[in-house]
Amino acid sequence: MNMHKPAGNSRKIRRISDCPELIHEAAGWFHSKWGVPAEEYIKSMKESLDLSSPIPQWYVITEEDSIIAGAGIIENDFHSRKDLSPNLCALYVEEPFRCQGIAGLLLSFICHDMLQKGIDTLYLVTDHTSFYERYGWQFLCTVQTEEPDAFPVPIRMYTRKTSLQRPLLSQETQI
Repeated sequence: MNMHKPAGNSRKIRRISDCPELIHEAAGWFHSKWGVPAEEYIKSMKESLDLSSPIPQWYVITEEDSIIAGAGIIENDFHSRKDLSPNLCALYVEEPFRCQGIAGLLLSFICHDMLQKGIDTLYLVTDHTSFYERYGWQFLCTVQTEEPDAFPVPIRMYTRKTSLQRPLLSQETQI
């Protein structure tokens, strides 16, 4: 398989459910970016090992042996509309690697993976509207946040069909 690997580049997209040895490292990395307790990430990532359900799923992009980007798919990302599921969450790209198309590649990979698992629609709560609109996400409605120890606030809900683009990417794709 031709993975379009640039010379000298060892970046790989990895599904945590295929690389359980990365759970603790990935959980610590996501915790450092979003402040959610690492234990919550560990619990969700371990749940992704259960192949009977496509949700949750967690993904990271590594370069050499360091995580440079990641995101997850969970049932609900702390909002009031439980019917709008599953949700993209925790997308983050390390600052030195931004503006290189990494987030777009990861989003495409996730959409393709979810489509393969029978999920045709994803949802997302975000304030970063133009960023996600660039990648085919469309505004759906305003929902209320439901975070522990915080007052509910309105936030924008976006949606995206996973079939919008279907790149040929393997589960451990080099980029």
